[in-house]
Amino acid sequence: MRFRCVIFDCDSTLCAIEGIQVLGAAHHDEIARLTTSAMQGHTALEDVYARRLALTRPARRDLDALAEQYVSTLVPDARDVVRALDAEGIEVRIVSGGLRPAVLAVAAALGVPEERVAAVDLQFEEDGSYRGFDASSPLSRSGGKGTVIAAWQPAVPRPSMLVGDGATDLEARPAVDAFVAFAGVVRRRDVVARADHVIDGPSLAPVVPLALGGAPPRSSVARAVFDRGVALLARPSLDGSPS
Repeated sequence: MRFRCVIFDCDSTLCAIEGIQVLGAAHHDEIARLTTSAMQGHTALEDVYARRLALTRPARRDLDALAEQYVSTLVPDARDVVRALDAEGIEVRIVSGGLRPAVLAVAAALGVPEERVAAVDLQFEEDGSYRGFDASSPLSRSGGKGTVIAAWQPAVPRPSMLVGDGATDLEARPAVDAFVAFAGVVRRRDVVARADHVIDGPSLAPVVPLALGGAPPRSSVARAVFDRGVALLARPSLDGSPS
C-alpha cells in the first residue's frame, strides 16, 4: 500500500533528544523518571505533563536554545526522508507533545509548513519568563495525538502512517492506517511489540520504502534514500527478524 501522508513524532523520532529532559537538566532524574513512565504507558501523560513543566519553568530563551539543539540532533536521513516524501507527493505532518516554539524550528529545518504541525504552546511573561502552558491542548493528555489527527480530518490524505517511539504515539494507532515504531533512539518493548512495522536502526530512511509500499519511487530525488531504507529494512532486527 502506498501512503499519502506520513505523520512524525518529534522527540526521539525526528530528533535524537527528549526536549523536556534537556530543559530540565537541573531536575534530570525526576524528569527522566516521569518521561519514561509516560512513554512506556505506565503513567497517564496528564499526570506528568504539568509536573515536568512546573519543575522546569522554561523561559523564552530556553526554548530558543532547545530549538537549536533539536535541529543539531536531527536523526540521520531525516531531511532526505522528508524531501523524498515531498518529491513523491506524500504529505508530511508533525504531531508532538513537545513545546511548539521548539518543534516549529524542526519543522522549518525540514520544510514542513507550520499549519501541518501540532504541539503544545507556552505562555511567557513580558520579560520572557515562564507563565504557563496551554492546558487545553489534547497533546498534554493521554490519547491526545489520536484526537489531534482525527481533528485534522478530512485535511489529512489517507491512507496515512504515523512514525513514533512512545506509548503516546501507539495510542494514536486507530486514527491512522499504519503505525511505525522508530526504535533508533529509544527502543520501547511494548511499543515495538504492537507496531505494524519497526525501524531498529538509527536512520529514518526505511520510512520511504514503507511509505511507498516497497515500490520504487517515481522521483529521482527519492531514489538514494529509498535504496538506503530498503537495505536497512533487510537487516535482522534486534529480535532476529527483518526490521
